[in-house]
Amino acid sequence: MAKCVALVVAAGRGRRFGGDVPKQYLDLAGRPVLRHSLAAYATNPQVDAVRTVIHGDDRQLFDAAAAGLGVLDPVPGGNSRQDSVRLGLESLAPLAPDIVLIHDGARPFIDAGTIGRVIAALERHPGAIPAVPVADTLKREGDGGLIDGTVDRAGLWRAQTPQGFRFGEILAAHRAVVGEELTDDAAVLERAGGSVALVLGDEGNVKITTTADLERARRAFDGPGEFRTGNGYDVHRFTTGSGLWLCGVQVPHDAALEGHSDADVALHAATDALLGAIAAGDIGRHFPPSDPRWKGAASHQFLTHAARLVSGLGGRVVHLDVTIVCERPKVGPHRAAMQARMAELLALRQDRISVKATTTERLGFTGRGEGIAAQATATVWLPR
Repeated sequence: MAKCVALVVAAGRGRRFGGDVPKQYLDLAGRPVLRHSLAAYATNPQVDAVRTVIHGDDRQLFDAAAAGLGVLDPVPGGNSRQDSVRLGLESLAPLAPDIVLIHDGARPFIDAGTIGRVIAALERHPGAIPAVPVADTLKREGDGGLIDGTVDRAGLWRAQTPQGFRFGEILAAHRAVVGEELTDDAAVLERAGGSVALVLGDEGNVKITTTADLERARRAFDGPGEFRTGNGYDVHRFTTGSGLWLCGVQVPHDAALEGHSDADVALHAATDALLGAIAAGDIGRHFPPSDPRWKGAASHQFLTHAARLVSGLGGRVVHLDVTIVCERPKVGPHRAAMQARMAELLALRQDRISVKATTTERLGFTGRGEGIAAQATATVWLPR
């Protein structure tokens, strides 16, 4: 059962943009606008699942935007944003999440800090939204375009998304206001008498509403990007069996490795290294050993999933260095095959994959021949 689900609302038509493609599917730094939002939640370790509300005509556009991110199947929206949110919430009822984060699909710059502050506030309040204080002087327009007064900006904030809520309360609130037109989901909960907390948002968490907004967003990606490094470490004990998997290669041996999946300790470490580089949690979060789907699963699925998440953020894997620690079996005879296999899985040149082996001079559990350890370091490039 999911604890926290992100509900991304992307059913609008974006008529102010014109053209045949809704704004959430237009290109932003080589990816659809919507993919930026989906990837931010799909890689966030505090979010258990992501569902999108889309227009019924946009399924092919959505499938292209969400490819490889592991999000839930989308659901169709309604005639208004409020209807779309309610329908999205209804679709989540079978999952019974504790909390839901409702996010505009046209806000591609959401960051993990903002998401975390909203989630933290929900421990004390039934609702929470990120917002930024109004800094500009506000004027009220009167007849003929003349100023009719200055509005006191004290205590005024600009609301953003994700707007977070305890699931049962926001679903009930939305059901109670069907047919009304409220400006955001916080207003829906307020109408039901619920309290909504303000947490600090981010000035960069802009919503793309006009073509000028999209051009500004595109300029935000004009910089050189950044390199990140992640580390992974894993251990598996020997068990009865014949042969084991290392780096996606089956290695003959007089024992096997124990694990819920195929126990490929090297690929597990490599997966955690990629996830670490993009701050996406660990392998257990994405592939929990309690889930029967992964019993005996080939570990190359885990590595390629992590690589797809890197790609989903607009990044690429640059280099992967794996060290296998064991007394036996000997890694040397299989090193080239291991490099070739991981290069194939990650679509990299083989000279960007390093596989090394060492022993602990018969010290510790690996020295006693009780199991194998592996550590990995991944370098990835991200556009920002």
